[in-house]
Amino acid sequence: MKKLILLLLSVSFLSGNPLNAQVNRLLNKVSKSVSNPVGNKPESASKSANQEPEPKCACDQPELVLDLGGKLKLMYSEITISTRDDGALLVKDRTSGDFYIVKEGNPEGPVKAGDSRLAGFNNVDDADRPKNANAWTNNEYITVSGDKYTIKFNGKTYGPYGQLNEFKVSKSKDKFAAIVIENVPFSEADSKKMEAAMNNAKTDQEKMDLSMKYSQMMMQKMQQGGGPNSMMATLVTNIPGTTYDPLKSVGGRLNSDVKYDDILFTTSDKVIDLSNKVLLTLKPDASGAENIFVNTANTKYAYYKFGTLTFSDGTTMSDMFNLHLIKTGGQVYLAYMYYSPKKNAIMQCKIPF
Repeated sequence: MKKLILLLLSVSFLSGNPLNAQVNRLLNKVSKSVSNPVGNKPESASKSANQEPEPKCACDQPELVLDLGGKLKLMYSEITISTRDDGALLVKDRTSGDFYIVKEGNPEGPVKAGDSRLAGFNNVDDADRPKNANAWTNNEYITVSGDKYTIKFNGKTYGPYGQLNEFKVSKSKDKFAAIVIENVPFSEADSKKMEAAMNNAKTDQEKMDLSMKYSQMMMQKMQQGGGPNSMMATLVTNIPGTTYDPLKSVGGRLNSDVKYDDILFTTSDKVIDLSNKVLLTLKPDASGAENIFVNTANTKYAYYKFGTLTFSDGTTMSDMFNLHLIKTGGQVYLAYMYYSPKKNAIMQCKIPF
């Protein structure tokens, strides 16, 4: 051990500051191991974790979400967390591959991969879905029949549509919005047939004939389906007073997580409601944000990017995850979670928003 320390010291004299800092940290670890001779019981991982400071985003009265000690015995560095619309959390232990479903602080599990109880959680269904599966197959509001999509919402039927690009439902489950195309002259099945036929064509004349054939098919389907207007993207929703201007919302997407119990369009620099009214213009730094949140009064916003939550007034917070809007006692809050080394638990804080 003494030889190792002398070697490290000699290296530190020959190196610059960055390496010196690394050597000092390593020397501290070596010194601790020397001062703790073989036979003495080392400090437990949980005790050393408790010595770490609480993150700066910690609040005065946080709510307990999940105790990682106790019966679970999970390490924070070895878990991943995903969410579901009803507020439930899914905790995956990467070491064992087991899942735990957490509702109102009560964990259920372990649950094995493929269990039906995992349905609805972000990033879980997609991983198990076959690559060639239709993205809307398991949606409770959408019926897929051949190349057509029908929306059934609160007792009403919308469609069928040749293409369904986006579909969002509000938190209260009483509103929906979708971007659809009524008539697609060339379905995916048609495209595959055309591609196979073109690949099997032996001469340029055969390819020319096939091209003319499929062009005529497209024209016939356009005429039968309502003309060129039926091939344009349109907004379908049960929210009154809505219009859709694809030029105004260019590059934008429907979003049901931006404002509590509402559905809005978000672009790289704007938040737009479904009547095409610009609610807020975002700062350039908000471009590419993972999440954007708008308060109830449409007077301020916040965006989460690279692990930092930035408010429109310039205030910043970091070291949190799972940001979402909730409503308690008539008040809307921007809630977030963080890991507490002191309690070895996942906690939640709420900011009036």
